[in-house]
Amino acid sequence: MKRSLLAIALFAAPAFAQGSAPFTVDGQGFATLQEAVSSIRMGTATILIAPGTYRQCAVQAGGHITFKAVKPGTAIFESVACEDKAALVLRGLGSVVDGLVFRGYRVSDGNGAGIRIELGDLTVSNSMFLDSQEGILGGQPTGQRIAIDRSTFSGLGQCDQSPSCAHAIYLANNGSVTVTNSRFERGTGGHYVKLRSPTVTITDNSFDDTAGKKTNYMIDLPEGSTGLIARNTFVQGRNKENHTGLIVVAAEAKTYRSTGLRVEGNDARLSPGDGSSPAFLADYSHDKLALGANRLGPGLRAFETR
Repeated sequence: MKRSLLAIALFAAPAFAQGSAPFTVDGQGFATLQEAVSSIRMGTATILIAPGTYRQCAVQAGGHITFKAVKPGTAIFESVACEDKAALVLRGLGSVVDGLVFRGYRVSDGNGAGIRIELGDLTVSNSMFLDSQEGILGGQPTGQRIAIDRSTFSGLGQCDQSPSCAHAIYLANNGSVTVTNSRFERGTGGHYVKLRSPTVTITDNSFDDTAGKKTNYMIDLPEGSTGLIARNTFVQGRNKENHTGLIVVAAEAKTYRSTGLRVEGNDARLSPGDGSSPAFLADYSHDKLALGANRLGPGLRAFETR
């Protein structure tokens, strides 16, 4: 029987077996990711990453850097976190992450992540975040733009390893966050997507909570937001810590106006045997949300004001 492409990717041979340096910048090879990052300084460059499993990390302190797998899904970063934070700690002028796999991140404060974004815009595509406390965490109080596309988040989150919860995606900024064409599954605590941002776009994703444990909301906008939540599919699992809502707006504060937030064209269902009767959209903002037509399965209530 042939192994799946994912299985091949997750058990790829170490990069050093490829016969060349694992990290390449403009044709120059480097033995470690940090050496490659540091060589770019304040410039703009792409780091090509050969297939392999890497137990190392890097801090980007400047420049515009693209971290790109030579073959998507075969460059795997595992366990080792810089600054007790993440595999990639990003505080440059801008960052792109393309085709990488991050798995097994746990740190002392409960927020071990594949990516910690602290400064600069960020684009993530074709990447996987697996079996960690957090997938992507961070943000900055500016007009920062963060975009996540065609990525997988599985086995993430916790609420019992530290005073505060960790989530598959947890981002905060005064700009925008976009999450598209991605899959969320098998959560292990916290929310799947938690965003503190004035503008969000969350479209064409799948949220499968059937194998989740101790999870909370599918989408949490704790300080309010405007934008679009559309064409997503949701299946709410039974083993939840908080099952009262799938999408929740302004549960903690009303920092951002939510008037005009569009929620439309989504498909949501409960797992078989789930009798919890949650609200598909729960609103604490009392702003005028733009709730459109959504396909809701039995047991789901369309809207609730709290």
